[in-house]
Amino acid sequence: QVQLVESGGGLVQPGGSLRLSCAASGSIGSILVMGWYRQAPGKQRDLVARITSDGSTNYGDSVKGRFTISRDNGKNTVYLQMNSLKPEDTAVYYCNANIFNVIFRNYWGQGTQVTVSS
Repeated sequence: QVQLVESGGGLVQPGGSLRLSCAASGSIGSILVMGWYRQAPGKQRDLVARITSDGSTNYGDSVKGRFTISRDNGKNTVYLQMNSLKPEDTAVYYCNANIFNVIFRNYWGQGTQVTVSS
């Protein structure tokens, strides 16, 4: 059994910063890709950023230059540093990981709320 546990969400003013963390635990052989997605009310879940085991990254267009994803392979943890936050960044942020243990499976965290408001 694999669990992804997120932390770091909350309420922040426009222009502020937050750092999200997601730690994977359980029966993990290796983790290919870790990433963050977000879903605002009434909208689809979209990619925010993802990072491979060798450090290659991809970002959604709306967060490029403001958000930075990083990863600690030894701790099976992925981070999302969010700077210059805007009200439109308000959403539930979900951690995602593609994990190998016998086979590759895709896992999701429970989500953490990020609200950007004055």
